[in-house]
Amino acid sequence: VIRDFKRERLPLIVFANWRGFSGGMKDMYDQVLKFGSSIVDSLREFEQPVLVYIPPHAELRGGSWAVIDPTINPLYIELYADQESRGGVLEPEGTVEIKYKRKDLIKTMRRIDSIYSGLADQLGSPELPEDVRKDLAARLKTREEYLFPIYHQVATQFADLHDTPGRMQEKGVITDVLEWKTVRTFFYWRLRRLLLEEVAKQAIIAANRELSDGHIKSMLRRWFVETEGTVKAYLWDNNQPVVAWLEKHLNNEDDSRSVIRENIKYLKRDNAIHCHLWVHLNQA
Repeated sequence: VIRDFKRERLPLIVFANWRGFSGGMKDMYDQVLKFGSSIVDSLREFEQPVLVYIPPHAELRGGSWAVIDPTINPLYIELYADQESRGGVLEPEGTVEIKYKRKDLIKTMRRIDSIYSGLADQLGSPELPEDVRKDLAARLKTREEYLFPIYHQVATQFADLHDTPGRMQEKGVITDVLEWKTVRTFFYWRLRRLLLEEVAKQAIIAANRELSDGHIKSMLRRWFVETEGTVKAYLWDNNQPVVAWLEKHLNNEDDSRSVIRENIKYLKRDNAIHCHLWVHLNQA
């Protein structure tokens, strides 16, 4: 499907809710790993906007994250997450099992709970009679069994905080955090902007193939600020005004009234002069 979209030059929107690859016999039999790598290969070669969205209460875990990570194709893939979504390599329970085991929870009980700490200190005395020692050990065990579910739940909640959209955005693994009720409007304007920017980008590359993607984006932003004024420079981060600006200057056939077409004309001229000088110097 992804290759068909590429062939027809269509953008791609992915709603991601995958738990990852377990490595079990069923996943191996169903060739999950093989098809996952096929998705990676297809996305790596994709040349249209790819918007990946983790919906409310959805999760992106383990190997499935690697399948649609934006670093596969940073020029075209953008990853967004809903406020109520989660993402990470391990689920909270798995993180606790590895990073905060029962022995660590017991250490935390002794540090925080005064009753457990007092019983442990009394039990550590070497002069205790055997019957008192057994009684203290039983009471300590009872207290431990009472506290363990509570501490385990707190540890799981703490691990879950590392998988929130805010944390993902802070680590730079997603583009932005979205709200479900406004996500349709956001993607509508975002996709229109990306498609128009791609049209402008291809026109600029046709004028000068040596320009990088980052250079082209900075040029478009500079042209936007030049026409709209520095007071409205903040609107560059808002998709709707940028779409209106791009449509206005891309659809206008008059170069003198279109800042994009006028600057592309100058790029063509400068590139022609540069090529002429380069040929002249080589002949000399």
